[in-house]
Amino acid sequence: MSVGFFQVPIPQNEPVKEYRPGSDERAKLKAALAEASSKTLDIPMYIGAEEVRTEIQKELVAPHNRHQILGYFHEGDQSHVEQAITAALNAKEEWANLPWEHRASIFLKAAELLAGPYRYKINAATMLGQSKNAYQAEIDSACELIDFLRFNVHYATEIYSQQPKSSAGVWNRLEYRPLEGFVFALTPFNFTAIAGNLPTAPALLGNTVVWKPAYQQIYSAQVIMEVLKEAGLPDGVINLIYVDGPLAGGVIFKHPDFAGIHFTGSTGVFQQIWKTIGENIHLYKSYPRIVGETGGKDFVLVHETADPKTVATALVRGAFEYQGQKCSAASRAYIPSTLWDQIREYIVADLQAIRMGSVEDFQNFVNAVIDEKAFDKISKYIANAKADPAVELIAGGNVDKTNGFFVEPTVLVAANPLYVTMCEEIFGPVLTIYIYHPDNFEQTIELVDQTSPYALTGAFFAKDRYAIDLVTRKLSNAAGNFYINDKPTGAVVGQQPFGGARASGTNDKAGSLLNLLRWVSARTIKETLVPPTDFRYPFLESE
Repeated sequence: MSVGFFQVPIPQNEPVKEYRPGSDERAKLKAALAEASSKTLDIPMYIGAEEVRTEIQKELVAPHNRHQILGYFHEGDQSHVEQAITAALNAKEEWANLPWEHRASIFLKAAELLAGPYRYKINAATMLGQSKNAYQAEIDSACELIDFLRFNVHYATEIYSQQPKSSAGVWNRLEYRPLEGFVFALTPFNFTAIAGNLPTAPALLGNTVVWKPAYQQIYSAQVIMEVLKEAGLPDGVINLIYVDGPLAGGVIFKHPDFAGIHFTGSTGVFQQIWKTIGENIHLYKSYPRIVGETGGKDFVLVHETADPKTVATALVRGAFEYQGQKCSAASRAYIPSTLWDQIREYIVADLQAIRMGSVEDFQNFVNAVIDEKAFDKISKYIANAKADPAVELIAGGNVDKTNGFFVEPTVLVAANPLYVTMCEEIFGPVLTIYIYHPDNFEQTIELVDQTSPYALTGAFFAKDRYAIDLVTRKLSNAAGNFYINDKPTGAVVGQQPFGGARASGTNDKAGSLLNLLRWVSARTIKETLVPPTDFRYPFLESE
């Protein structure tokens, strides 16, 4: 058959719909929410060609309405992990041998399905299951996931096109093979796009995958599987299982064909995974790829030349969008005493105007935190801060889990820059501020760098270009994504590749070619066109 060097469609970032009153998209999303709320889902696992149901069914509850049961999922056990690994390995040869353009076509079609007929369904699932407002769901489960799928196809093409030079009489080639074995995708609750990208990125490169999502994200994970199946993804390429994390790890990390993990979650879990892989390294056919993003204690540093209103807006959005449950959320800020009064006034005014409640009411900026465990953890931090005379409560501080897991956007001012909420990741709507004297600006830069073990995102606000240059250099290792005069959240695929180092992960930059390179194993092929027939070299000739 004839083949060609195919050019994939040039990716463009998916436009974000605004959901203004009276708009067509607002009406369609409300209809999707109503339809989703009218059903009680029965969600199976997807292993090979089977929809697997078990005797253990667990509730999926809306975090903002804990009395609303969205559906039930079928929880698996060790046998289902083993079954998923077998399905992935059985599907591997045929999937890896499929010409790359056919793999690309599947994920490009999935992107188009999400952009069109599935847009409101997956947004509604994310809103109800993960308690995101309409805009936060749109930028996540629709736009970012669409972008991952389209841009990853483009990046795969770039990887395959990178070929070595050939000398006279030789043809050198690089083959980008999938990893030998299966990939484990372990995904978080907070971003539907991340949950979609972690299994599909390795699969695009010819790998087969066992995917375990966070239980709180199973609703939208099921919609992703529905989209992938409609797009033509063959059985066994991505196997979706609902099992306890340690149980899954106990099987997967002892399997000789374990080839890599694509992870987003907590630092503690990732470090334990790394340790377990190290202890079992003698079991594997090859050294597994370990790719992980693990969270942050993200900073906003403000210079005395910054605009106070700009800073206040960035802090309110950066700290409290999606209830602060973003790995990149602003959770500690350093503000000069000369600007504090103005910034405080703006923040307090903004928070007084913010509404909190159900996702179905589009006027609510803040919704619920993900579950009772998160609610209790965040509430404890707030209660301890309110009882500490060295901490001032500026705004919020109230919590209520009567009907949903609601925590008010809370702003604290700590006299001690090493107070616990300045150092520890809370993963909730709590912002702690330290006020510094402008004369101590350079010492404050050092404080920002040394306070936290994380290095995911950070922001600096200033008009002084010398100050911007200084901070950019001094904090070069403090954040994998660094923002100048902008909030530290909202990385866009293809524009700001995302990931951090230190305790924040392996910095493999989701949304870029760098991440996809981790899921291939290159083979060099040298073909000599006219091989030599005499062992003698010219230097051996006699005088």
